[in-house]
Amino acid sequence: MRRLVTPPMIAKHVLAIALIGGFLALGWWQISRASAGNTLSWAYAIEWPVFAGFVVFIWYREIKEALRPAEAAGAAAAAAAAAPEPAPTPVRPPVLGTKAPKMGSGFRRPVLVPRRAAVATATPAPDPTLDEYNDYLAWLNANPGAKASQYPGRRRGPA
Repeated sequence: MRRLVTPPMIAKHVLAIALIGGFLALGWWQISRASAGNTLSWAYAIEWPVFAGFVVFIWYREIKEALRPAEAAGAAAAAAAAAPEPAPTPVRPPVLGTKAPKMGSGFRRPVLVPRRAAVATATPAPDPTLDEYNDYLAWLNANPGAKASQYPGRRRGPA
């Protein structure tokens, strides 16, 4: 129970109580507006208590998670007393800046995978339309002050 009265948990308790109270008050306010004739407020009158229920769910999960290590430590002590010699656990190197994930959490450390070298592709067949457009762009680059109407057309052969 000591884990439930630490400063971070007290802040979570206060935040949860404030949010639940605020959401229920907003729901009551929407009910009063809906009974005055605002039909849209009926949807909000249902929505705000759902938000309060979500806060209760998250709050319950936080409390359950805070109490879990105490239960796990008690179970580990009972298992250690029953088993004469525990099996050695492999020591893993730590990941920089993180702590090891819980066993069975579904998350694993990232693995570096070598990249494959780029495979050379065959040269595509020449496209006359693309070649003509590239010639046009080269001419515009060579003649910065020229207008598009001054383009002499595609040059045949070497330039």
